[in-house]
Formats: sequence, C-alpha cells, structure tokens
Amino acid sequence: MRTQIFFASTLYGAATLAAALDAGRFDSADRRVLLVSNNAASPETTPALDAMPGFERLRGRFDEVLSWNEAIRPFHPGAWSPRTDDAPLWERYLRLLWNLGEGPEHEVELAVESIQVEPALALARLFPDAPLDVYADGLMSYGPTRNKLNPLVGTRVRRLLHLDLLPGLRPMLLTEFGVEAEAIPAEAFTDVLAELAKDVPRSVSEAPEGAALLLGQYMAALGILSDAEEEELHVRMLRGAARLGHKAVVFKPHPIAPARFSRALEKEADGLGVELTVLDSPVLAEVLYERTRPSLVVGCFSTALMTASAFYGLRVARTGTDLLLERVAPYENSNRMPVTLVDAALPEIGDASAVGDWRAPDERTVARELTPLVRAVGYCMQSKIYPSLREEAERYLAAHLDAHTRRYFKRRRLTSLGLPGAVPRQFAFVPRNRTVRRVARRARALKRAALG
Repeated sequence: MRTQIFFASTLYGAATLAAALDAGRFDSADRRVLLVSNNAASPETTPALDAMPGFERLRGRFDEVLSWNEAIRPFHPGAWSPRTDDAPLWERYLRLLWNLGEGPEHEVELAVESIQVEPALALARLFPDAPLDVYADGLMSYGPTRNKLNPLVGTRVRRLLHLDLLPGLRPMLLTEFGVEAEAIPAEAFTDVLAELAKDVPRSVSEAPEGAALLLGQYMAALGILSDAEEEELHVRMLRGAARLGHKAVVFKPHPIAPARFSRALEKEADGLGVELTVLDSPVLAEVLYERTRPSLVVGCFSTALMTASAFYGLRVARTGTDLLLERVAPYENSNRMPVTLVDAALPEIGDASAVGDWRAPDERTVARELTPLVRAVGYCMQSKIYPSLREEAERYLAAHLDAHTRRYFKRRRLTSLGLPGAVPRQFAFVPRNRTVRRVARRARALKRAALG
C-alpha cells in the first residue's frame, strides 16, 4: 500500500501539483491525498485554497483532500514544529487520523513546497522514512536554500519540480544535496490554469479585456515597506501604465492588503482619466491572463510577471525593485533572488522605449548574463551552504561590478566575504587580514559594553 501526500498552501501550488500529475511526473500510487494548509496570519478568517474559486476543477486528481490545520489544531501551521522526542507519537497519530496504516508495507511519499520552513519541514520530520519530492515556490527556487537544512531531511529529497520561468536558468535550491531539477511542461500548467479560468468570480468575468493589469503585493506585512510606501508603489504602477497610453487598467490587490490601497488608486485614476477596475475577489493572476489577455502586466517582483511573459507571451514591466533591493533584509532574505531576477530581466515601467522594445531573454542571454549574476548573488546570500561558488562569484564581481550591477550586492556583505568590490583597492587586504578583523571585532565589543 503506497500513499502519496501532496502538501499545498496556495492555489498556485495546487495547480502546479496538478500539472505535474497530468504530465506524468509522479509514479502511480494506491492513494493520493492533497493535504491543504492555511498559513494566513488568521486562518479562521481567511479561506483555505480548497475554498477558492476553481479548486473543484483540481479535486478529481486526488482521492482525498485533508486539512493540516485541523490535524495540528490549535497550533498555527507557520509556527509549529514537533519536538524531537514527540515526533514518533505525532507520526502514529497522523497515520491513524489519515488511515495510512503502519509498518513497512504501508509506504508514504511526500511532495512538499518550501521544505526549508514550516509547515512543510514539520511534515517531513514527522515521516522520517518517507522519500521527498519538492516542488518550486516560484522565483525563489532560483535562489539558494534559505536555511541550512538538516541532512536527515535534505538527503531524502529526490528531485526539485519547477516551472521553467526563465528557460536555461537552473534552480539553485537544494543543489547542496545534489538534488536535480526537473521542469514541469509549460503546456500542462497552462492547461490546468485554463480549467481554473472556467470558474471565476463575477468581478473577474466582468473585467475588461486587453486592459493593463497591475499586480499588488503586500510587502508592508513583511516589514519591507511601510503602508504609505506600498501605496505609492501601486500609484507609480498606475501612472506608468497611463503614460504608456493605457486608458483601462485592472488592479489585482493582494488578498490581505488593506482597502485603502484601492481607494488611493481610484483617486489617482480619476485624475489621470483612466478607467480603473479593482478586483474584489481572490483569484490567480494567471487566471486573469486566460480570461482577459491583458495588454500589459505591471508588478514589483511577483512570480506572475514571469509566467505572463514565459507562458502567455504578454508584455510586462516592473517598478519599485530598486527600492526593494535596498530594503530587503537581511541580505540572505529569500525575497532577494526574485527581486534581483525581475530587476535584471524586465524593463522599468517609467522607460517607455524599454517597455516597447523588450523581449523575453533567450537561453543564450540567460546563460551569458543571468546565470552568472544569480550564482554570484546566491553565493553572497548563503556562502556557508555553497562554498564551491566562491570562485564564480569572484570572477563575476571582478569583471561585471559597475554602477548598475552594484545594486545587487551590499558593500558590507562583499567586505565580510572578502570579495572584489568590497572596499577601495588600497584597502583590499583588510577583509582577509585576521589581525585587522580581530581588532575590529574587539572594538565593536567594547562599544557595545560601553553603551550597555
């Protein structure tokens, strides 16, 4: 008896799994279970993915849909992890609760997202003998593993399933364990999205076709921007679309964004003479691509910008990435790679000629420009996890660090790693000099002691 448990917290993730199943990326099993997790700050007031429009189109691919929230209540999925001594008890409890059976003849296989953090990491720990497949979390998969993963988990990962958002760019995620990346066919994914597009809220069905689409992201919730700054970011998107001649604009707010974001846009739209439609129901951006075929998609660093370009051939533009590259902290924050990729690959909405002339990077351009950048940034983010990338990072920085590319690297991080571009050449010996670094640490310790 073999049971496959597919773990998902978003409709996008469930659609990715459905596409992988349709494309034959999973072997047959006696039972397939979709385990749904609602990771919202207040799950009680936020609908889970199995309650979203279109989910019923996906349900038939699984024998059963279960709730992770119900299984671990009253704990929150994003904050709870089992104590090591309690893990065997939890495994037995879940096997009984989900009718998985016990003993070696009852095999369990897991397919999870975001293996580095809870709740996927908790599930992996509770089934220590289960082989793992990881499916990619959008653009983050091109960056390094965000935390040092326990080898008892990392060595069980068989492969990384991902969408080929930038053809030719290989994901870095989990490569420290020798995990191979396996692309899910784009056609399988767009076919699933076409299914989801058949069941949409009324606000989506009434949205104008061919309008510019603005993708809202609630970065204030992550502490990256203030509410006022994020509000201004959305206004910049609207102004940029209007300058490019778009008279009809659709705004897709983040599901947890405050209503005042929409009101600020409505006021700005009135002044610009733009017809603005604000979607009041949660829906995947890709479903909008299917239903409305927008003439332009504008965002900050959303993965949906890349799906618009790679899978639907839509014109795309970015804004706000320069600010985000400064604000994302610490340097190893996993959002850094999506921001870097969008900034490097897509045109700025304020540059009309760049937006009009832009073409999606081909594999040769990706190999020549994006791959070296990604590996250099990835090394700077997680140098201890990927020490083998140091020489590549040094070569890239020595040859390409200039006024434009410096935005992707922090001088302080380059200095701590002893990489080119850290400090002026006459002081280049400092980061590598143990005595100087020891004196600097001592000085900082004395300063802290004095202040304390």
